[in-house]
Amino acid sequence: MDLVETYKCLADGTRLRILNLLSQGALCVCHFQTILEEPQVKISKHLRYLRDHGLVRAARSGNWIVYTLAAKPSKLLTVNLLCLNQDPSLKKDLARLRQTDTSNAVCC
Repeated sequence: MDLVETYKCLADGTRLRILNLLSQGALCVCHFQTILEEPQVKISKHLRYLRDHGLVRAARSGNWIVYTLAAKPSKLLTVNLLCLNQDPSLKKDLARLRQTDTSNAVCC
């Protein structure tokens, strides 16, 4: 993926929040719903966009789809993910992630 396409993926606040959370490990849609306080439809739409552009991957685990960052994220994505740690609202998402039960990255 080229520079412009990568930044198009990063140009949306919800997608940035999703990538920031995925930088910490695998999650399913219900975890994103809880942490981001957004509806399933919106979360799924953005996950699909990120998946279609190769930034995240999905794997089935029973009835659930578990999302992770791409196996080999580009250097551009890696550098941008490091910058996300500076944003106060994204720090709040990470704090909420720590308070959320994500054991086995599968919804219960």
